[in-house]
Amino acid sequence: MIIRKAKLSDAQGIAKVHVDCWRTTYKNIIPNEFLDNLSYDQRKDLWIRNISNEQNYVFVAENDEGLIIGFADGGKRETNKVDHSGDLTSIYVLQESQGIGIGRQLVQQLFSKLDELGYKTIFVEVLEDNKSRFFYESLGAEWLRTEKIKIAGAELNLLVYEWKDIRSALLHR
Repeated sequence: MIIRKAKLSDAQGIAKVHVDCWRTTYKNIIPNEFLDNLSYDQRKDLWIRNISNEQNYVFVAENDEGLIIGFADGGKRETNKVDHSGDLTSIYVLQESQGIGIGRQLVQQLFSKLDELGYKTIFVEVLEDNKSRFFYESLGAEWLRTEKIKIAGAELNLLVYEWKDIRSALLHR
């Protein structure tokens, strides 16, 4: 397995992982009709924009056959007004590839880049019913606040976590 910086040609593979992970991760959390209507093509367009954005950093996990099985991206959200801070905006690993350290390696790669850019604090948002919040906690993220959001008509709790010191997060292996 290889962790590397994403290229524009990875957009289709990232889109497939993104849609497939939403369908497994958010089943029975977000209305199924919404999940069924997710489009690889729309997500591909989104990932072309994300990879092209110089303020966004995208890393992929590629298996031995050269297929993308996970990705992470981050930078600084426009809504983030905290000095010297950034955001882990998304991380997804295909269900069949979870539990073997790929997510941890993706976070390490992204956080190394954000540390290099001078970020001190990192935020991540996760739905309360998404079990990946325990992944963030295992990496040292601490709960900061809960917000109410709506996705496809469903009212959900969005948890905001933070790593107060990116360097300590880099040591959490």
